Amino acid sequence: MTNNIPKRIHIIGSVGSGKTTFAKQLSSKLKIPFYELDNVVWIRDKAGDIRRTEKERDDYLNTIIQSDSWIIEGVHNEEWVSSSFHHADLIIFLDPCYPTRTYRIIKRFLKQKLRLEDSNYKPTWKIFLKMFKWNRHFEEVGKPHFFKKIGVYKDKLFIIKDRNPLKVYVRS
Repeated sequence: MTNNIPKRIHIIGSVGSGKTTFAKQLSSKLKIPFYELDNVVWIRDKAGDIRRTEKERDDYLNTIIQSDSWIIEGVHNEEWVSSSFHHADLIIFLDPCYPTRTYRIIKRFLKQKLRLEDSNYKPTWKIFLKMFKWNRHFEEVGKPHFFKKIGVYKDKLFIIKDRNPLKVYVRS
């Protein structure tokens, strides 16, 4: 890693790409707080998640972005997230192969059902099946859309295809 360590990092990738795990590792290593975009969209509640209004969501994201250092991770690349790409010093795109992501979705679900791993949501069969749909949609629609849109930030884009992104990031 260079001496010029970025203080505002946006990590994006599909379901099962390793975003949260990598963000936690990087947060610990760099001593920078990390935020999950899903938790910007949703208020987590034991009775069930509550979607924030667009204004609440945008205000929350802007509060994070205005801080001196952050790691933001999530699959979202819609317009409401564009300010975090703009303010990021570094954008990391995690892109392990499709079968790896599929395996991770299955592994995560089993661990959550067996209560070996915590989750922000109740791991239902419905969500499990949706994850495969989201993974395919990201592969076919989300990823091409991201690369089309992110062109203006290509100078701060770092793509990691390896299954261990921290190892790759630390080496570079």
